[in-house]
Amino acid sequence: MKSLDGIKFAEMVQMGAHHLSQNADYVDALNVFPVPDGDTGTNMNLSMTSGAKETAAKVNSSIGKTAQALSKGLLMGARGNSGVILSQLFRGFGKSIEKEDTVTTVQFAQAFQYGVDTAYKAVMKPVEGTILTVARLAAEQAVKSAQKSDDIIQVMEETVAAAKVALDQTPELLPVLKEVGVVDSGGQGLLYVYEGFLASLKGEALPAKTEMRTMDDLVSAEHHTAQDFMNTADIVFGYCTEFMVRFEEDKKPFDEAKFREDMSKFGDSLLVISDDEVVKIHVHSETPGDVIAYGHQYGSLVKVKVDNMREQHTEIVGEEHKVMKKVPYAVVTVAMGKGIKELLESMGASYVIEGGQTMNPSTEDIVKAVQEVGAEKVLILPNNKNIVMAAEQAAELLEIEAAVVPTKTIPQGLSALLSFNPEATVESNKNAMTSAIQGVKTGQITFAVRDTSIDGVEIHKDDFMSMAEGKIVKATPSMTEATQFLIDEIVDEDAEIITVIYGEDATEAQVEEVTTYIEEKFEDVEVEVHNGKQPLYPFIFSVE
Repeated sequence: MKSLDGIKFAEMVQMGAHHLSQNADYVDALNVFPVPDGDTGTNMNLSMTSGAKETAAKVNSSIGKTAQALSKGLLMGARGNSGVILSQLFRGFGKSIEKEDTVTTVQFAQAFQYGVDTAYKAVMKPVEGTILTVARLAAEQAVKSAQKSDDIIQVMEETVAAAKVALDQTPELLPVLKEVGVVDSGGQGLLYVYEGFLASLKGEALPAKTEMRTMDDLVSAEHHTAQDFMNTADIVFGYCTEFMVRFEEDKKPFDEAKFREDMSKFGDSLLVISDDEVVKIHVHSETPGDVIAYGHQYGSLVKVKVDNMREQHTEIVGEEHKVMKKVPYAVVTVAMGKGIKELLESMGASYVIEGGQTMNPSTEDIVKAVQEVGAEKVLILPNNKNIVMAAEQAAELLEIEAAVVPTKTIPQGLSALLSFNPEATVESNKNAMTSAIQGVKTGQITFAVRDTSIDGVEIHKDDFMSMAEGKIVKATPSMTEATQFLIDEIVDEDAEIITVIYGEDATEAQVEEVTTYIEEKFEDVEVEVHNGKQPLYPFIFSVE
């Protein structure tokens, strides 16, 4: 391939974004820095996805115009340090070839190099052993390769190879990486993008998804966590400040060099990137208000975000250093939602594994949770029909006395916990708890992700669905209608207690509306309301 046009480059971008997306969790697992602005893999994935979306929307036979679309999409979607640096790499790349319809190997390689130069300038104090190093050494090899070959594919092959070598060297350049035994997460993310580019050029399938390593593989010792490399008191500039300014004609004229110089006086970890319309700023400062006020001189503020890094760090360290209380007789259960977790713990759960619908814990996850509790006897409550088999496998693998109470919903799990007797045998508790869940009805409100028809119920995408005991009984665009229909379906004359667990998508007004409806229609029934903070299900009802 002697030249590269905009159509083919757009295909490369889509493949690079997809490969990064497939491996974002692995990149997240490599992110060991204290108080990160966000998970590296997630940030890079969201950033690159934004770039790919803009590219697809504005694909052009001219590589210059296609590259500019990528640059713009990355700029607007950049998240965290890694996303910002990624956007700068392709901002420079696009700037280098903006007037070209096609590029040769020499121009292609020079674009990579120009991207590296742009990224280094955007970072106030570039650190080697990071994504910058991987990008720089890869670009240097691209330039060397282009001097010897006029084949775009060969140049990209050698660029990827150099990026791999550079990535493997990052622990030698950055002590914290060597300390915990990982390569740089941002560099790994960039390599995935480049590998996607190469696969597209060669018309081959993407490289296999990288298998996730466990945290035991990532951290050399159990007591040696990333947060230990910094004390909260050591954070000099405590507020991570990010915002964009959209330039306005009647405001102060923008000069990037002067802007960066002035901004550097406010703190550290400064990143400044701009185009003709906006400037995006990231800085760690003690005076975020002053930072924002300075930026406001140049235009209108967009997407302002300020995080207290001292609080973040304290929470991270506190969570990681929390010692699990050992109990001789444990109940291990599964749930999604901070509020539900706290509710289960308040009722006697020893350990709550985060999981549920769309995120089922594995057998290994359950075994490890039980082992962490250190109990001699354990009862496992899966609280989801898709987790029961994994729980049963876990019970078989455990070397202690263990049994599974086949709870399939959160209300069943709560009811089972009320029947737990720490003085009884595992078998007796299993029987009593299993019997208890027979007397609870579960209702759930969720939404449809596609059009379908089930059990005679016509369902349209985004409808609210009423689910009684796991069966869809109604689908409607109205949450009020769905909720009231469900309540009427599951509440009968024998009902004594109705527990309402509302999720993160339920509004205060909706909770009030539901509560009022129950109290007015079922005057003799006791109503309890809890903020479960669960995703996907605005309301979960328990009727006993």
